[in-house]
Amino acid sequence: MDRFEIIRAMSMRRLAGWALGLLTVAAMAVLAAVAWRLKDGGGTVDFLWTWGSGVAVLVLVFAVIWAQLDHLLHVREFDKSALPARPELYDFDQLNPPMHLEELGGKKLKDLTFVVFDTETTGLKPSEGDEIISIAGVRVTGGRIEEDAPFSRLVHPGKKIPKASIRFHGITDDMVTGEPPVGDVLPAFKAFVGEAVLVAHNAAFDVRFLKLKEDATGVVFDNMVLDSLLLSVFLDAESRNHSLDAIAERMGVEIEGRHTALGDSIVTAKVFLRMLDMLEARGITTLRQAVDASIKMEHVREMQKRF
Repeated sequence: MDRFEIIRAMSMRRLAGWALGLLTVAAMAVLAAVAWRLKDGGGTVDFLWTWGSGVAVLVLVFAVIWAQLDHLLHVREFDKSALPARPELYDFDQLNPPMHLEELGGKKLKDLTFVVFDTETTGLKPSEGDEIISIAGVRVTGGRIEEDAPFSRLVHPGKKIPKASIRFHGITDDMVTGEPPVGDVLPAFKAFVGEAVLVAHNAAFDVRFLKLKEDATGVVFDNMVLDSLLLSVFLDAESRNHSLDAIAERMGVEIEGRHTALGDSIVTAKVFLRMLDMLEARGITTLRQAVDASIKMEHVREMQKRF
């Protein structure tokens, strides 16, 4: 990034702060030059220097206060822990067709291959025109996350990315310029997924974006899907907070790269691996049992929202 790109990326608030600081330095330099030229002027020089120094100190104090305020606002602007959560969606008719339950019902959970994935989008309303701008996933096989071979792509959404959404993921219009459209990315993601079971946190939200693109792209994701949010409700029904951050904290999973598609995929995968052991301890050892438990928790979660 060159100096002009850096300037364009800065907020008006921060640019004003830098301008104020530079103005202070320039004013002090001018006063010093004038005082030097009038060094034999006696009282005039003293007056100019005293008055100018006082003004410069006041401007400097103001600049420091401005810088502190700017820092606080900047931290707040990018404090992702304070951002509202995605809406919870449930649609098991969409997620898991009955034929897949029959085909995979008897297989042990730990013998299956999973792809844990996440999307970042222009907004939270897939049915109202919001688009995918990033999609990522990691494969889980044999109780191990293949972090060295992830899928991670930026996607050009074909529209402007709202500033409110940039607060979530930090992906700007410049970052997706030149990136392929979703019609080019989803076939590659489908090839990466193959026949694996999909896993996501609040899975119906991400799957909805995929389903809405089936007609346009010809890519159909008919894989089985598990939702780590609903599995968390099953495993820890006493807790009312089943956000990814809260679950990770309860399970002692370190969070890195939060609110990025790849970062959230890896965190969810680590949480999911711990869930597999907890599910086994509860007698949930097959995919059919895990899906049935999730469906029951869908109703529990809806009931919790009423209180």
